[in-house]
Amino acid sequence: MGFEEVVEGIVRVAEAVGAAILVLGALWALAVFVRDVADHGRRSGAYAAVRRNIGRVILLGLEVLIIADIVRTIVVDPTIESVVVLGLIVVIRIILSFSLEVEMDGSWPWQRWRLRSSDDGRGGDRTAPPSS
Repeated sequence: MGFEEVVEGIVRVAEAVGAAILVLGALWALAVFVRDVADHGRRSGAYAAVRRNIGRVILLGLEVLIIADIVRTIVVDPTIESVVVLGLIVVIRIILSFSLEVEMDGSWPWQRWRLRSSDDGRGGDRTAPPSS
């Protein structure tokens, strides 16, 4: 058993872990959703919570799958074609990540500081010292 075969086995394990995160995480998010819907006190926020939880699961699963793709591209199959495919996968993952972040938080990641600064009563520049 050579080095490339060992690394390919590791890549397969990483892919299986990424897929398991996606499947088990989605099942967990749905179970939490069912529990929240059954509890009248949590029912109003259940839909937003399940969307946020599923988005987080997808992001985590994609991170693990990207790791597997990077290892495969660098160690097992370092061809121009595999590097281009990896680049496309990473670009798609970035776009998906940004869109999931916007879907979960309601704002672009670079706008969060503005929302937080307006929520803390200070408004304006986040670096400004708190007023006395």
